[in-house]
Amino acid sequence: MSRSPEGEESTNVAWYLEVVEVQRRVWTTILHPGYRPVSADLLFSITAVIEMAFVDGGTAYTATAMHGDPERGRKHADLGFHEGWGAALEQLVVLVS
Repeated sequence: MSRSPEGEESTNVAWYLEVVEVQRRVWTTILHPGYRPVSADLLFSITAVIEMAFVDGGTAYTATAMHGDPERGRKHADLGFHEGWGAALEQLVVLVS
């Protein structure tokens, strides 16, 4: 369950596709239970990749979000996608510091 800044609640279902401890997480929201594809018109259908690597005494963090087409990517960005993922990263940094 997630909540928008306006207080709207929505249920999000995501499936991990690949997990490499500490280094990589890949998940998607384009599948329903039983590996059934979601509707093609779902705005927030994405596949995401988070990668982390130790470099020079720190951690390199790369987040990639793949949308079904450029228009959906723009709509998601317009709704604050980058800011939301940035806030999540800041929370992660505080947690591990």
